[in-house]
Amino acid sequence: MPIQLKRVYETAQDADGKRILVDRIWPRGLSKANAHVDLWLKEVAPSTELRKWFNHEVDKWPEFERRYRTELKGLPALEQLQALSGKGLITLLYAAKDEQHNNAVVLAKVLQGT
Repeated sequence: MPIQLKRVYETAQDADGKRILVDRIWPRGLSKANAHVDLWLKEVAPSTELRKWFNHEVDKWPEFERRYRTELKGLPALEQLQALSGKGLITLLYAAKDEQHNNAVVLAKVLQGT
């Protein structure tokens, strides 16, 4: 199951496969036409409470990842994402500036079984 991660603000490419936005909030300053998003799966994003608690503070990353994995368990949207990843290349899109500490990183690990 090939999975790529990409900031939603980066240029869309044919090599992206199915482009799936995995943020709960639509990215600031980006029109839906320019985003080239095939599916907005906001239900798989961290809860508002968890997102606000994390606040992109890297020192909270291990606990964020643990809590987010707990939220994902049994989530129908995760099952939908797993099914899509089994059908070909998907690119998980996110808006965060930090490319190593965001929910898409955790989602990719979960989908890959790590």
